[in-house]
Amino acid sequence: MTAEMFDAFYRGTVSRLTRYAYGLTGDPGEAQDLVQEAYARAWQHWRRVSGYDDVEAWLRLVIGRLVNDRWRRLLVRRAHAARTPPLPAVDPPSEATVLLVAALRQVPFEQRRAIVLYHLMDRSLADIAAETGSNLSTVKTRLTRGRAALAALLSVDTAANSGGTHVHGA
Repeated sequence: MTAEMFDAFYRGTVSRLTRYAYGLTGDPGEAQDLVQEAYARAWQHWRRVSGYDDVEAWLRLVIGRLVNDRWRRLLVRRAHAARTPPLPAVDPPSEATVLLVAALRQVPFEQRRAIVLYHLMDRSLADIAAETGSNLSTVKTRLTRGRAALAALLSVDTAANSGGTHVHGA
């Protein structure tokens, strides 16, 4: 069978098979993922699969096996989680951290990305340029402008939270 025949088969069966997978999982997103995986497997072996008497039944079998694998993985994950002690409680962020994150959210994305990559991820200017597809001059400009915007935002927030006096370490 050709690609056109596979396409026609797909168009004629995808709705039914998606309903089938949804009935098995109860999750529309998971159902779509399982059906997509089943069709990908059918396409990989289409020369052989297309000769079956009931190709749709073969796909239902594949979907059923994928659902079983999914449940098996969930059970293994649940068993592992039951054996693993809970993580220790994490302290809430400091007021300075909350202020910094709030201010970062107000800085334009490209400037914020440059600041985070440079100051939080310890990336070099050249690395940031390569990662963002920018030239070195652009990265330097974004950092400079981002720092200035961040400083202005933090000085306003800090003054408002401290009754007009500057908070040390913020």
